[in-house]
Amino acid sequence: MSGKKGSFTGPLKAAMACLLLLAACSPNQTSFTSNIYHNLTAHYNGYYYAYEGVGNVEATILKSLDDDHNLLLRLYPKLDTNLAKSYSKETEEIIKMASISIQRHPNSRWVYKNYIMVGLARLYDCQFQDAIQTFKYVNTKCNNPEIRHEALIHLIRTFTEQGEYQKADETIDFLSREKLSKQNQKHFYLNVAYLAQVRENYDLMVQNLIKADPLLKQSDRHGRIYFIIGQVYQKLGFGSEAFNYYRKCISTNPEYEIDFYARLNMAQVTGINDKNNSKEIRRQLFRMLNDDKNIDFKDKIYFEIGEFELRQGNLAQALENYRLCLRSGSSERIKGNGYLRLGQIYYDSVRKFSLAKDYYDSAVNTLPEDTENLDAIKKRQSILSDFVLHTETIHLQDSLLRLSLMDTAVLRKVMDSTKKAADLAASAKKTAKKKSSGTPVTRPSGTFYGEESTTTSDWYFGNLSAVSIGQTEFQRIWGTIRLEDNWRRSVKTSAVDERAGVAATGGPTVKKTDESAQVSEVTASADPFMELYNQLPITQALKDSAYAKIENSLLKLGDLYYFKLLEKENAVKEYSTLLNRFPESKFKPEVLYKLYLAGKDIKLKDYEGYKSELIEKFPETSFAKLLINPNYLAEAGATVDRQKLLYKEAFNHFNGNDFVSAERTLDDAISLGQTNFSSRVELLKILITGKTEEATIYQYQLGEFIKKYSDDPIKAYAETLLEASRSVLAEAERIKGIRFTRNTGAPHQVVIIHNRENNLSSTLTDALEKFNASQFKDQKLITSNLVLDETLTMTIILDFSKLQDAITYLQEVNGILASGTMVNYKFNIFAITQENFGTLYKTKALPEYLSFYDRNY
Repeated sequence: MSGKKGSFTGPLKAAMACLLLLAACSPNQTSFTSNIYHNLTAHYNGYYYAYEGVGNVEATILKSLDDDHNLLLRLYPKLDTNLAKSYSKETEEIIKMASISIQRHPNSRWVYKNYIMVGLARLYDCQFQDAIQTFKYVNTKCNNPEIRHEALIHLIRTFTEQGEYQKADETIDFLSREKLSKQNQKHFYLNVAYLAQVRENYDLMVQNLIKADPLLKQSDRHGRIYFIIGQVYQKLGFGSEAFNYYRKCISTNPEYEIDFYARLNMAQVTGINDKNNSKEIRRQLFRMLNDDKNIDFKDKIYFEIGEFELRQGNLAQALENYRLCLRSGSSERIKGNGYLRLGQIYYDSVRKFSLAKDYYDSAVNTLPEDTENLDAIKKRQSILSDFVLHTETIHLQDSLLRLSLMDTAVLRKVMDSTKKAADLAASAKKTAKKKSSGTPVTRPSGTFYGEESTTTSDWYFGNLSAVSIGQTEFQRIWGTIRLEDNWRRSVKTSAVDERAGVAATGGPTVKKTDESAQVSEVTASADPFMELYNQLPITQALKDSAYAKIENSLLKLGDLYYFKLLEKENAVKEYSTLLNRFPESKFKPEVLYKLYLAGKDIKLKDYEGYKSELIEKFPETSFAKLLINPNYLAEAGATVDRQKLLYKEAFNHFNGNDFVSAERTLDDAISLGQTNFSSRVELLKILITGKTEEATIYQYQLGEFIKKYSDDPIKAYAETLLEASRSVLAEAERIKGIRFTRNTGAPHQVVIIHNRENNLSSTLTDALEKFNASQFKDQKLITSNLVLDETLTMTIILDFSKLQDAITYLQEVNGILASGTMVNYKFNIFAITQENFGTLYKTKALPEYLSFYDRNY
């Protein structure tokens, strides 16, 4: 019995266990056993696979991050719809697994964690609205504060990606008042920092990254975050803090590129006074340079060594390393920055503007379009082009003026010694280059590149570019001249007299033959002394011209410093140099005014003296008036407005041929005083003269107006009017010599005028001959063609013994010309006597004959 009982109890217990297990599987059961089952199954059969899928998608997104370590790294990759397509199957699987888990185990504690997985899948799929709804649902329904906080933190990221910054701020404000777990605190600080980065609020960004620092783990790639903190501190100008975080980054053994750039950036932020750090950084940089792993980064390392040496004040070492950077890699960005640094040094420190310009040219040609401040770099490049032009003009003209005072023999001796020194230097350089095994030096793309020798700054012939410019300018003015005594008075060198408009002998100018010009050219190229001598300003006129060029260039340099480069101290130096060298300069009122303003801005001692001198010596200039009366411009503007109204009134009178009223109104406008509108008023008055007086008076007034307003843009219009008036007078004189006579009894011929470009001669002749054979067979008319001028051709039909026959024929032919394809062309047709035809053909006075024909026929 007991045996039977035992055998019966075992199966019964097993059946009962199965029934209990089946009962626990029911989704709606909430018993202890059911809860254990649903929690385990929801976790490992649903949430686990969804969580793994989210991790795989995040890894894919992270791989897409294209870091440029020269720029501030992103905390999170920017989500992209194109990239999302590549992992859309994974996100679909995440949603599927999480949803199945939610449906089958609705009472498990993993339901809302699964909802978070669904929200993340939608976030990474760039379905931002769906993600927002999911995270908000978790926050509303979930009773677990930690899970709600996690959903809200992901909501911050979603708002950030969508650009809804205000909503992100509201979420941050709410969470900042909540008590968060350490894990949620970490992600909260990182997401707030990411939002700050997107909005370029770097101060807030670094604050939150520092708060996240103690919560970071190895899996959080904390080395990268330390690197970003260092970058932000460096960007904000806190070098020591940046240095510490770069060092902290290196201590975490980060990925190779992060480690490499952290070491480079440590060199960037090392202060001049940090002697211990400086020595260590220098050793570290050279170790990196000699490391075979860094062979592809040599250009970057050389550039950073240059940056480091520049901060330490070692200018020569900085220049050397920037040049090594140019020829040590292929990165256009690094090479462009190398050119830029060299240009900046040669401009700011060395003050060699030709080289600075060339390096800026190369920088602009090399730097990518997305380079920061590229527009400002291009602006300085364009300014330097003008700057170099004026500095070299001053240097060239000063050198030529000094050399023109030398005796010919002394000048040749100096030239010979200079040439020998240059040859020795070139030979030594060539020998050194043969011994060197380095790669060729990369030259900037400009035309003035050369060695940065300090021995050529004061010697004209050490500057090959200046010599070349001078030679070209001399040959343009004087022509090619052989070296000989009294060359300026030689009839052979008549280019001098051509420039003056009178030959040396007082007779007609004698020009060189091609053969003599070739001989002179060979001599010029063979003898450097002659090349120099030809450029010297020997005559007083040439000296005056040289001084005028220097004076103008000094003013332009001062203006470049003042208005474009915003360097007022240098502007004052150039303006002062101008007045010291040219005390009676025509620019003096303008320069005094600018000196006063610049001196006032930089608190220059005795700057008031410029104001006193301007008012005392040049009281009638607008510059002095502006200093005397600060409201001068406003008042002058009111005067201009009044003049414009009077001008408009006068112009209406002029158009109505009421010249008396127009002139009276213009006199009222002129009486208001001289303004920048006065030239228009005066020109209109001259136009009235052209209507009421003889042409010679009109032309005289225009000539005087052009002299008075030589710098006014309206001068070009006045010159056009003067030229037109002269052309009209010349045409009138020509017409006076043309005489057409009226003789209706004489035989006539019919002439048809048409454009040569239409090529109608043959077509028209064929048509007329057919017409003549049909309608005027008895008259035996002859048709021929004759060119009148460059644009017109004549088709001639002759002869008609009676004028009436010619008129009848002309009327018939007019009908032909007005029909068919001929209607598309323009013709002039008329009758003319043989005598008048001869005059027309000789004078080409077609308009005059057509006018004569209308009056007489």
